[in-house]
Amino acid sequence: MSGPRLIRLGLVGLGVISRFYLAAIASSPRFELAAVCDLDEQALAGHHVPAYRSHRAMLDAGGLDAVVVTAPNNVHARVALDVIARGLPVCVEKPLAITLRAGLEVAEAARAWNVALFTAFHRRYNANVLALHEKLTGAAPIAELTVRYLERIEDHVGRDRWYLDPARSGGGCLADNGPNALDLVRLFLGELTLESVRITRAAGIDRQAVLRVRGTAPAVVELDWSYPGETKDVTVRLTDGTVLRADMLAGYDEFKGSLWHEYAGVLDAFAHAVALRSKWRDGGLAALDLVDEAYRREGA
Repeated sequence: MSGPRLIRLGLVGLGVISRFYLAAIASSPRFELAAVCDLDEQALAGHHVPAYRSHRAMLDAGGLDAVVVTAPNNVHARVALDVIARGLPVCVEKPLAITLRAGLEVAEAARAWNVALFTAFHRRYNANVLALHEKLTGAAPIAELTVRYLERIEDHVGRDRWYLDPARSGGGCLADNGPNALDLVRLFLGELTLESVRITRAAGIDRQAVLRVRGTAPAVVELDWSYPGETKDVTVRLTDGTVLRADMLAGYDEFKGSLWHEYAGVLDAFAHAVALRSKWRDGGLAALDLVDEAYRREGA
């Protein structure tokens, strides 16, 4: 008896994150790469599938069962809406959109078309984070949690300089890294409310931000785009005084080495979402709502 049919996947955006998707697709038993799309003709070479400079042309050509969007943040919502309007499920890199209004529009379209809207929070599939989450089963309650997401952004973006343009990234570290970090807090503490925010900018870009949020316990999110090196971890203090930590980078010596298995986890979860159609729910809108509130409260 044959297994489920492969999901033919179109990939929109061939920037710095795309190589992790391409590797995950190549090793996935559920997906096959069916088309790629990017504005840069050089980026389109060598993929051995139909290549397009327009995502609408790619959609018009047909032959797709789902689409991944890893283009600049400011076009996530527009591309996702076009995908959904073709009746196709879509996996969108975080953030879902750069405004809450746009994110709500995308979510409503997915419900109307009965397709999955999936947000790619890759850090929740990190093996060290999952090990910590499992270790907390049966342990004392969490008293406090801290997520640190610290890096020098210029070291991470390669040719994707759009990260340094607030109009395209959404603002900076809060808009771009904030959803990933907040989703990790949500993984451990459930639905969140924002208590306070502090943002430091340079040249109009969020370079540092500290958010205090509360779920089943209080949490602090520390974001930094000017950090010398890279630190990404979750620290949990339990009510009995125990302190536990998950270093997302531990055991992965290669630069960005943890992302290979994290994006394999993203695709596994997306396959599940595709089957659930509009019944799928993730934290894409919840994270976007918190980021939106943080900017409004801070006065940006």
